[in-house]
Amino acid sequence: MGFRVPRIVSAKKILQLPSLTANQADSMALNVPKGYCAVYVGESEKKRFVVPISYLNQPSFQDLLSQAEEEFGFVHPMGGLTIPCKEDIFIDITSQLSRS
Repeated sequence: MGFRVPRIVSAKKILQLPSLTANQADSMALNVPKGYCAVYVGESEKKRFVVPISYLNQPSFQDLLSQAEEEFGFVHPMGGLTIPCKEDIFIDITSQLSRS
C-alpha cells in the first residue's frame, strides 16, 4: 500500500520562492508543509525550492543529491540541503517528476 502525492500543476510557479539570505532561510524553515522539504539550488546565487519528499526516491533526483554530497559532503553552507546545479536544470527535472 503506498501513498499518493497530489500532482503539482506548475513546478516553477509552485516550487520557487524568492531568493533568501541565510538568516531569512532559517526563519522560514518552519514554513515547509508536511510531506515536503526545502532545498537550495544554484551555482552562485542560491534559490529556495520546496519539493515533495517523494522526489527523494527518484533516480534523477538522487543524481542531484549525489552531486551535492560530492561538493558539500554533509555540511551545507545554507544550513539546508544545497544542490549545486543550474536552476533551469533543477526545474526541468522537478517538472518531469511532477508529471509522472
